[in-house]
Order: sequence, then C-alpha cells, then structure tokens
Amino acid sequence: MEFLVGYQVQIVQAAERRDGGSSSDSGRKNHKEHNRSRPPRCICREDSPLLQAPIERPTTCRALLQHASGGLGQTLRTPAQQGRNMTWQDFKHQYLVRFWSPVPAVIAAGVLSAYYFGLTGTFWAVTGEFTRWGGHVLQFFGVDLSNWGYFKVIGLQGTPLTRIDGVMIIGMFVGCFSAALWANNVKLRMPNHRIRVVQAIVGGIIAGFGARLAMGCNLAAFFTGIPQFSLHAWFFAIATAIGSLFGAKVSMLPIFRIPVKLQKVNAAQPLSAREAQAKKRFRIGMFLFVAFICWAIAKVFDAPKLGFAALFGLMFGLIIERAQVCFTSAFRDLWLTGRTQMAKAIIFGMAAGTIGVYSYVQLGLDPKIFWAGPNAVIGGLLFGFGIVLAGGCETGWMYRAVEGQVHYWWVGLGNIIGSTLLALVWDDLAPAIAINYDKINLLKALGPQAGLLTTYVMLAISLLLVLWWERHFFNRKQRQQSIQASVRPAVQ
Repeated sequence: MEFLVGYQVQIVQAAERRDGGSSSDSGRKNHKEHNRSRPPRCICREDSPLLQAPIERPTTCRALLQHASGGLGQTLRTPAQQGRNMTWQDFKHQYLVRFWSPVPAVIAAGVLSAYYFGLTGTFWAVTGEFTRWGGHVLQFFGVDLSNWGYFKVIGLQGTPLTRIDGVMIIGMFVGCFSAALWANNVKLRMPNHRIRVVQAIVGGIIAGFGARLAMGCNLAAFFTGIPQFSLHAWFFAIATAIGSLFGAKVSMLPIFRIPVKLQKVNAAQPLSAREAQAKKRFRIGMFLFVAFICWAIAKVFDAPKLGFAALFGLMFGLIIERAQVCFTSAFRDLWLTGRTQMAKAIIFGMAAGTIGVYSYVQLGLDPKIFWAGPNAVIGGLLFGFGIVLAGGCETGWMYRAVEGQVHYWWVGLGNIIGSTLLALVWDDLAPAIAINYDKINLLKALGPQAGLLTTYVMLAISLLLVLWWERHFFNRKQRQQSIQASVRPAVQ
C-alpha cells in the first residue's frame, strides 16, 4: 500500500482477502495477478478521517469510503441501480455523508465562482481578508495602519461582518463545519511530532507572504484569477507549480520523515464512532446549516451583496469539505505520486468558470486585474513551496481545521502572520516588483474573442501537459521497476 512520505500513517490491513479466501502461502502465489483486478488501494494520511477507527476488511478506496460513511454492510450501489426510489436515508448517505467526487465538485465550484462574481462584483478570494484580520489585530494593539500602503490597496474599512469577503469566509467555515458534522468527521487530532508544528507555521508564513505578494492565493491568483483574464494569474500558476516541486523535494528530506506505524488486524474490531454520536452530530450540523441559510436570506433583504456572499461562502465550504478539495495535493501529487485527478479537476473547474466570467464582463462588469510583474512570479514560487511544506493551501487548511486537525490551526495562523508581514514591507517592495508594471487584461490586450480563445487554449495546453506528465511518470516508474527486477536475479 502506498503512503505519502512526511505524514505518519497507520495502515490497518486485513488478514483475509476481499473474496473471503485464506491468507495462506497458497493464496499468496498469485498475489500480483489477484491485485490486477482489484480497485486501487487508498492512500491514508495523518489528516484522513478514515484513520479514526481501525478497519478490519475494507482495504480498497471504495470500501474505505463505505466504511467511513455508514458501516460495512451497506452497498455502494445507488437506489436507481437497485431499482427503487431514493429515500431520505439514501440521499443522506449518498450526498451528505459520503465524500463527493472531486471533478464534478470542482467544476461546480468554478460555475459558482462565476455567479459569485456576477452577483457581488468581486471574485472568490480569501487571503486578502486574512490580511485584514491581521491588520485588525495590529490595530487592537495600538498600531497605526493609516500610512501602510498595502491596506490602502486592499482596504481595511469595516469588519468581517460588513465586508463581502469577510461574510463569505464566515460562510465557508460554517459550510465546512456543517459538512464535517454530517459525516461525523470532527475529531481533535494533534500533530504527532514537533517538526509538524514547525512545518505548519513556517510553511504557512511563507505561503501567506507569497500569496499576498502576488495579490492572491490558489483562488484569486489561480482558480478564480485565470477566469478573470488577468495575465498575472498565469505567471503565478506556473511559478506555483515550480515552487511546489522544490517544496516536494524538501519535504522528502530525512528531517521531515516520521516513523510509520503499521498495525495488522487478524480479527474484527468494533467501530469506535458510535451511531448515536453520528446522529447527534448530523442534527447539529443540519441545524447550523439551516440557521445560517435563514440568516443569510434575511441579510439579502438588508444588504443584498452580503447576503449572497454568505450563501455562496456556505456552498464553497460544503464543496471543499465534502470533495476534500486541496490545491496542495494537486501540485504535490504530480511530483511525488504522479496522480493527476485533482489537477485535472481544477483545470476543468477554471474552464467552467471562464465562460461565466466572460459573459458578465460583456454585460459591463470589470474583471479583477493585477500587476503582471515579478511579484506574481516570486509570490508564486514562495506560495508553491510554502503550501507543500505546510501540507495545506488556503482552502485546504480551512476545512481540515474545522475537522479538528490541530496541525492546520497552525497553518492558518502562519498564513495570517505571513500575509501581515507582507503588508509591513509592501511599501519597500512594491515599486521595484509590482506597482510599476502593467495590469494586463487579456480581453483588452487581445480583444474579447481572442482573449477568451487564448485562455481556453492555455487551459487545454495545461491539461495536455498534465496528461503527458502522468504518462511519463508511470512509464518511468515502470522502467525503473523492470530494471530492478532484471538486476535482482543477477545479484542473487
């Protein structure tokens, strides 16, 4: 079974085979042939909710998800496949408890982000608001921020409850927490080693600093930045990929490796999560979800943009938690494991959002365009390195934090510290690497149709590069295994 190096994992493997056969020597003879027809194994991490309870027999991805979402005796077939109508319990387990497929979920996030832009006039972004939170903390301690240039750029007026970004982020946290409660996926999990805390804080600071230097994180300077037709987002995306490669190499150093605990289970073990607890948490999550919707709808009549921002934030939170959307894994997994599912999902999501943003721009809305200068490149390099070192991006740490993973509390704190530090030194850095460079809008530079076409061509090229890398990675891995297999008999 594979695992991600750098995270302590507990792999619980069944003694019996999936078909109920014996695990004797005779059963092991055709191990390779037997595995070829089996679904791929799951990759369990320290932050995985699947590790909350020992697992006796389910060792495939589908079985693990089945175990985590409602017990070993339930089938993964939908009611339609069983020839019956869907009940509330079916709907609950299928869509509220089980994890969602990342590809349609990220596509949905792309579509929602376009509507969010159309209804609020801004794009889905988080680190700018985190920087404002850091500014409020400094103001609380008596620091005068009136002459800080960065806060003149992003604004520091009002409170999180009176700003669109602030209300939206509150909605994201509520959505993440509600979804985690529905699935009984809330459990306090402490970092298992001091080096993890160091990684979380240092990586979070680097990522937060880089994100704000580039005027956006994996959202505003990437996922929602590219559909805004801002050239700086492409600079940031390429630099982030390169930075994540260096981050992946550093995270593989011996200092960041923690001994792996393996536990072999020879007999059935009871599930640790009690059914009564799961039902209680589901009710709490549903109450929180409905209460927030009622508050947001009431807010729509008082301050429409704030109300819509709250509702969209709630949906964004549900999506990233239920689909476990992690931009860090999208980049890191390319280099470490060759898996590309999340990277492809993100590209499809941006493609879906691009046409929606384009439509609103043609109706008169102004896209969010930022400086296409060295700040975007340097910021992307720092951001890519930081998120891999920390183990989470700006969206990833949010849903993992509300699931009770204390490691990501430190990541979030590091992000706020890093973004606030950037605000501190912005006036010294900005003239040389940012504000004296042009803000390039592809729709204006190339024309509306050509700008739209160019964006889609570049997204298509990105997808082809991802597919090529996936094939190259596994072909190289297969060649290495073949060489090792041919060398081994010679040595013997």
